[in-house]
Amino acid sequence: MRKLITALMMTALMMTGALIGSASAQTHLRIGLAEDADVLDPTMARTFVGRIVFASLCDKLFDINEKLEVVPQLATGYKTSDDGKSVTIALRPGVLFHDGEKLDAEAAKFNFERNLTTQGSFRRSEISVVQSVDVVDPLTIRLNLAAPFAPLIAQLTDRAGMMVSPAAAKAAGSSFGLKPVCAGPFKFVERVAQDRIVVERFADYWDKSRIFIDKVTYLPIPDSTVRLANLQAGSLDLLERLVPTDIDAVKKNAKLKLTSVAELGYTGVTFNVANGEKANNPLGKDARVRRAFGLSIDRDALNQVVFSGEYVPGNQWVSPASPYYQKSLPIQARDVNKAKALLKEAGVTTPLTVSLMVANSPEQRQLGEVIQAMAKEAGFDVKLQATEFAASLDLAQKGDYQAYLVGWSGRTDPDGNFFSFYSCKGALNDSKYCDPAVEALMDQSRTTTDLAQRNKLFEQIAGKIIPESPILYLYHRKWLNAHSARLTGLRGISDGIIRLQDVKFN
Repeated sequence: MRKLITALMMTALMMTGALIGSASAQTHLRIGLAEDADVLDPTMARTFVGRIVFASLCDKLFDINEKLEVVPQLATGYKTSDDGKSVTIALRPGVLFHDGEKLDAEAAKFNFERNLTTQGSFRRSEISVVQSVDVVDPLTIRLNLAAPFAPLIAQLTDRAGMMVSPAAAKAAGSSFGLKPVCAGPFKFVERVAQDRIVVERFADYWDKSRIFIDKVTYLPIPDSTVRLANLQAGSLDLLERLVPTDIDAVKKNAKLKLTSVAELGYTGVTFNVANGEKANNPLGKDARVRRAFGLSIDRDALNQVVFSGEYVPGNQWVSPASPYYQKSLPIQARDVNKAKALLKEAGVTTPLTVSLMVANSPEQRQLGEVIQAMAKEAGFDVKLQATEFAASLDLAQKGDYQAYLVGWSGRTDPDGNFFSFYSCKGALNDSKYCDPAVEALMDQSRTTTDLAQRNKLFEQIAGKIIPESPILYLYHRKWLNAHSARLTGLRGISDGIIRLQDVKFN
């Protein structure tokens, strides 16, 4: 049945492409996503593909460029007080939300307060240092902070900085994500779960001279082979996250182009250490067992076998190429004998059964199978639990898992790669790891702006967390996007987000 549905979808897409008209007139962009997005509410969302869709719907106060520099978007600038405890942000004049409401200081204040007070907000821990927001004048707000907060502006380059219409948010309540209203270049049209998300150009967008596409359809296609086949057939114009094994096929096709940029994030295995009953097992309760699992994995071989050597093996929340990588804590080579010794020391009878949840896509299942084979040699009996991606996030949050193979797209400031995962009340802390000493170090790293001092604190944090292994870091991806050679203006930025400003068909 799934193959039939896929075939019908491909046929429908090809018919759609034929109806668009001549190549020179095409203004409908079709983007293949590796999975479906979760809720389309910036306050409540947590998926990477959701961020790709948000880039068309919801502008942010600030953005980043190819050099990872912060650049203005809905804000025109900011100023930090001498004591670091307040930040004044100037808003761009003339910005309208998709419902015609104005983006002003009151609207910006509403958005910060919504992120901080909404039940279940994933943005709260990102900006929890904000104690209050003052309206200075119609286009200026002042954030009053509990303490100086080094990552603040970096946080506002992502969902914490997205502005939604207060009128629409108040009217929709908890249903806002079903029909989001923001201030981006495109406005929401429709969504059919697991099938498509459609947006259309917003005529009153503040930067409309840079928008050349009239309509965008996002199509979740988890099977990478099907995704590429759609692109090759002309049924898609762009796909995100090409698998490395398909690079040669794209390079050999004169009608296609490839973009590649190293990511800011990582992929690893999150272990449930204290999130409900499924943490009550040797893997969840004993760090020696988690370290043994890590020692059973050959990261280099994993990269070569599954990803044709295109990715970067790693053991921390940043890549070994990052200036924030802690060289005093290098990757440990695979050591099956040491892994077995740790299991024996922990009093574990082997084989130890481990349930590993993976996203239900061919490449993630293959990755899980390689991990399964490696871990078996050390005494682990890994059972793969293939799960639809958005559903897997929900299960992880609820603690309904033992181990979870999952990636994080990364942030420009290292704080964005670890704080929400290790803070005792962190919004993304699905393992429920909690160490007051680590919490204190993380808080300290947030309040100093001295880069050398922050890096020393990062080293101390890593020195405590890595031996505990609530997350086993495996590798750092490259964002590999393939697209029609007729499509121009795409920018390769390390956050992996597809920005549609200046994108057009030639």
